[in-house]
Amino acid sequence: MPSLDIEVQHDTLQLISPIRIAGYVFETWDRVHVTLRDGAHAGEGEGAGVYFLGETGEQMHAAIERVKSQIRAAPDRETLRSILPPGGARNAVDCAMWALEAARSGREVWQLAGQGTPRPLMTTFTLSAGDPDDMAMAAAGLADARAIKVKLTGDLDLDIQRVKAIRAVRPDVWLGVDGNQGFVRSQLDALIPALVDQEVALLEQPLARGHDPELEDLASPIPLAGDESILSLEDVRSAQGRFHIINIKLDKCGGLTEGLMMAAEARRLGLGVMVGTMICTSLGTAPGFVLGQSCDIVDLDGSTFLARDRSPSVTYRDGTVFADRSVWA
Repeated sequence: MPSLDIEVQHDTLQLISPIRIAGYVFETWDRVHVTLRDGAHAGEGEGAGVYFLGETGEQMHAAIERVKSQIRAAPDRETLRSILPPGGARNAVDCAMWALEAARSGREVWQLAGQGTPRPLMTTFTLSAGDPDDMAMAAAGLADARAIKVKLTGDLDLDIQRVKAIRAVRPDVWLGVDGNQGFVRSQLDALIPALVDQEVALLEQPLARGHDPELEDLASPIPLAGDESILSLEDVRSAQGRFHIINIKLDKCGGLTEGLMMAAEARRLGLGVMVGTMICTSLGTAPGFVLGQSCDIVDLDGSTFLARDRSPSVTYRDGTVFADRSVWA
């Protein structure tokens, strides 16, 4: 196989408005962009920083630079997993490798991944934490949304008000909430019944990473999803008895290759599968869309927060997301 030329860039994405979650407020988001070329074909990939691990665009760029010679040697995607650790840097390279393989073969990534013909996927649309009335107004403005995910902050009374305000104006939607590690175990005894009252269908990452054993005695009628606690393939088994669903993000696990492996392992263990993204352009969303074809819950609205997306971009219509080959591979 011919050696590869690799081009790496990093930059900062500007958001339309600040996003608030438990413990963080974001106004921008770092990413790294990789292009692989073999002389006749090219493939692109994007990685976004895993914020709670402190990843930055500069760090991801540097990580790839350190192993450039190994990448130029055109390793397969399985070998790449031993060259770079899970994270945004490997995601960018892995996805570029998928796209390059698709270009070489004349096939599409979904075919290479063994997925069926892509269909539009119902996706959640995320509401940043804020004043309950403001969040309700934002929810009402998401007229096409059929699923909404609400960012909570761990302020129990205020969070319950937020959910009630949103449900009052959107009785029609699937509703999930994301704790982003903001709660402690003692709060869940009051939080969960309040969420049940509002017909909330998912509670994502309520406790901080490392506190997951505290969920083992929790008989929650609402499915619990692990996000920050489930980074890569080696973490999937630990979800048993603590979470009902794992949220796979390619930036956490290091690419579509490992994401597919995580989904298969979760299914083997009887766990549900969710796909999400960090904030990213459509180039980062499209590989998640491939994985999303076999997921139970899809949270692929990352590019909707951007002041400017790339073109061509994924399409949002009637509460769904769709990515064709013009977007990525």
